[in-house]
This record gives sequence, C-alpha cells and structure tokens, in this order.
Amino acid sequence: MKFISWNVNGFRACLGKGFEGFFKEINADFFCVQETKMQPGQADFQTPGYYQYWYSAEKKGYSGTAVFTKYEPLSVSYGLGVDEHDHEGRVITLEYDEFYLLCVYTPNAQRELARLDYRMAWEDALREYMKKLDEKKPVIYCGDLNVAHQEIDLKNPKTNHLSAGFSDEERGKFTQLLESGFTDTFRKLYPEKVQYSWWSYMYHAREKNVGWRIDYFVVSQRLFEKVKDSYILTEVMGSDHCPIGLEIEI
Repeated sequence: MKFISWNVNGFRACLGKGFEGFFKEINADFFCVQETKMQPGQADFQTPGYYQYWYSAEKKGYSGTAVFTKYEPLSVSYGLGVDEHDHEGRVITLEYDEFYLLCVYTPNAQRELARLDYRMAWEDALREYMKKLDEKKPVIYCGDLNVAHQEIDLKNPKTNHLSAGFSDEERGKFTQLLESGFTDTFRKLYPEKVQYSWWSYMYHAREKNVGWRIDYFVVSQRLFEKVKDSYILTEVMGSDHCPIGLEIEI
C-alpha cells in the first residue's frame, strides 16, 4: 500500500499549483493533507474512487487536515478527545482491520517559543492517545510534526538551536514518543541521508536547499518490518513543504 502525506499550506492555493495532477499521478491508497486552511465546501475537489474526510479548524483560514482513501474505514474520529486540543482541526484517525492511520498537523511553537507550553501539553496528549491505540492494533502516524529531530534533519542546526521546531523540549518529546514503541521510518531506513521536506519562502531557501525535515511517517515498531520504503518527494512543488511517501505491505 502507498501512503502520501503533504502539508499543502492552503488547499485552495495548492489546487492552483498542480495538486490535482500530482494526486492523480501518484495514485496513492491513502493521501493525507495538512494545513488545508479552509472550511467545508470552500473547494470543489472531486476524487472518484476515494472517500474524503475533512477536519477544519474553528478559526477560518487556519490549520485543518484531510484524508483521501480508496478504502472505507471501520471508523473515523476527529481530534484527541481532549477539549483543549480539539478546536484547530489537527488530527484525523481512520481505523482499519489491521491498523490505525493518523493524519496530524502538529502545533507550531511559534516565534520565541511563545506557544511552547501548549506544544508540550499537546505532545503528551498525543503520545498517550497513540499508546492507547497501539494497545489495540498498530499505528501509522503521519504529517507535518513541526520538529527536526536530529541535527542531520536541518541545514543549520547550530543557529537554530533555540528556534521553534528545533528546541531541546520539542526534540525531547519526539524522542519520548519513539521510546514509547514507535519508529521514524525514513531515518531508520536511511540513517545518514540528508533530505528535507520544508523550506522557508525567504532568501531562496528551497533553491539553495536550506531546509528542514519536519514531515514524517512514524509507525508502531512491530509494523516496521512490513515497511518497504519511506521517501521524500523534493521535486514536487506547490507548497513550502513537499510530499512524503510510505510504502508498506499490509
């Protein structure tokens, strides 16, 4: 099965930059989208052969997630079941016979780490949520996780040490998640590979490849043996992020 995840930085904007052509060409079994920035009905995107699931933020033009899948799930849930975290359209969970799929857009800690305390609470709530799911069946967790875990995961680790997405606290929470029974599929398969999934729109960052790897496919450790590949599609344009992919035998 082929899974794709992409932070589109505005679904309607990305539609005008070739999203539909890529969607058809990649022919994924599951296509997860983050930062849709829209409310239901604001875009007409027909996907014959796919079920669509959307979760919008209450604040218009902000956050939001969506999943397009060829396979009807046993159940669908929205949010973490924690009121503090369930107003920004950040988590969609699809349940299948053999696994759970989570499409997630993790909150940004913001400039000067202004939202770091909230981010820490979010991380704890998400980890507990994933651990409970994992007790029932394996988890495939994907999305823009807004953290570069290791120094290899961004171009300039020294100058970004205290920046949102590379603070000790955020990196520590990702380590804690992995130690709870999960695997970063790309880094496990390619421990020395330097490749990024997000570039600032400023200073020609993408042209110079001054980027960060902040988009992930994370799976339950017992599911990793079924992973065939985990990759980053850096050549695909249309957003400040590029899509990432996972191929797994399920």
